[in-house]
Amino acid sequence: MNNSKNKDSFIMQAGILAAAGIIVRIIGILYRSPLTGIIGDEGNGYYSTAYNIYTIILLLSSYSIPAAISKVIAQRLELQEYRNAHRIFQCALVYVLVIGGAASLFTYCFAGVLVEENSVAVLRIFAPTIFLSGFLGVLRGYFQAHKTMVQTSLSQILEQILNAGVSILAAWIFINAISGGSDTDRAVRGAMGSALGTGIGVLSALIFMYVLYRDNRKNIENRVANDTNGRVLSYKSIFKLIFCMVTPFILSTFIYNFSISLNQTIYIKIVRLVKHFTSSEAITMYGIYSGKAVVISNIPIALSSAMSTAMIPSISGSYVVGDIEGTKKKITSAIRTTMLIAIPAAVGLAVLSRPIMMLLFPQRESLDLAASLLQALSISIVFTSLSTLTNAVLQGVGQVNRPVINAAIALVVQTVVLVFLLIFTDLNLYCIVAAAITYSMLMSFLNHRSVRRALGYQQEYFKTFLMPALCAVIMGAVAWGVYEGCYAVISNNVLCLFFSIFVACIVYFVLVLKTGAMGREELMEMPKGRTIIRLAKRMHLL
Repeated sequence: MNNSKNKDSFIMQAGILAAAGIIVRIIGILYRSPLTGIIGDEGNGYYSTAYNIYTIILLLSSYSIPAAISKVIAQRLELQEYRNAHRIFQCALVYVLVIGGAASLFTYCFAGVLVEENSVAVLRIFAPTIFLSGFLGVLRGYFQAHKTMVQTSLSQILEQILNAGVSILAAWIFINAISGGSDTDRAVRGAMGSALGTGIGVLSALIFMYVLYRDNRKNIENRVANDTNGRVLSYKSIFKLIFCMVTPFILSTFIYNFSISLNQTIYIKIVRLVKHFTSSEAITMYGIYSGKAVVISNIPIALSSAMSTAMIPSISGSYVVGDIEGTKKKITSAIRTTMLIAIPAAVGLAVLSRPIMMLLFPQRESLDLAASLLQALSISIVFTSLSTLTNAVLQGVGQVNRPVINAAIALVVQTVVLVFLLIFTDLNLYCIVAAAITYSMLMSFLNHRSVRRALGYQQEYFKTFLMPALCAVIMGAVAWGVYEGCYAVISNNVLCLFFSIFVACIVYFVLVLKTGAMGREELMEMPKGRTIIRLAKRMHLL
């Protein structure tokens, strides 16, 4: 795990992780379609209810471990304190053993209190996964600290493949192996099978990461043995350091994910009490939003998540040695690269929402609603991507409390918006969309202000936002026109959709190069950048 030039390019590593993230999300969507066909929208609702609580507990116990550990270890590696870096790794394992074990037991024992009756069994199946996720997070964080995302990327793909396969198989077995029961009983059993797939996926990824670590153990031990740095951190100081670093990471990510669970709870309670929905109707409606529109909108956000993961150790390393200008350049590069993809992705999902939904979730009874929700939710992609990146920047430069404060402010505002809209309008699920957009917009603004104050950072707007937006609008118009024209001729959704996406990608690529929104420098930092540049030159675009 040496720091080569390629490994030090966090854009390159983010590209690798983003590619894996997109593959993971595509697999997630592809398997959600047949899974929804098995467990239905009601089963999706019970799964989502349990999954949201599982996510919150996971956040409090181990979800933020990779980012926090990669930051702490990366700083020690930058200072060539290899013994201390390995000590931090060992202490992190002990930390997740205690915290993860306690969280797992708590989830299983108090599932009946945390979720409604039909989701209790689903949440209990999630409980062991919380314990395993802590160890997986530490191993991923350790490799990320060395500025390599390959191991994490491969483990994520493996995890999702196993998750998809086991979820579908287990859901089918749980529903069909036991005869009888109401539709609700069958939906619950199907949701339980889907939860089992999540656990098997995490277990397989953990085994994979441990094998990689074991293969590198000799090199790690040799480097520790040859460490001549006289400063050795005590285990007490390391545990204190981990706690002080992990806690703000946990709180900021917890508040964001808590907003999802909070919105679900508020929505279900208000539509039942004020709009007089039944419990089954409310949970089914929410399942359409969370199991379809949100799942698809999360695909392009994979890039910002990958970018933030790659940024934290890189920015922490440059900041700890006092390279402020280098830190600013990394921030500019990360935001520009992310916006070049997030903005056209948002436009593409908006104009092609219905054909995309027809392909992935073709259930006729909810198709129009799901497509409309996706179209409305697409705008949040840009702001969520931006807020995710700026969160990582603040955490990387030691401003770990600012994202927590900003997230808390955004949570309060979006909750007020949600309650008001649910009570005084008939927007139904669109109220949750409005709340999500409000939250992401406010987080982006507050985080940007915090970054400016912390580093004196001035954001460039024309090339980063305006030019990609202009190119994306033109691309969106072309994509819509190509799809409609193609569909009028052959009436095949799959062929027309993929052809329109292919044409849209070419149009956007040409536009960003011709307008200067993307140049040689940005292309060089991307995976296969030299190949892309050669291709662009042959097309006379550079």
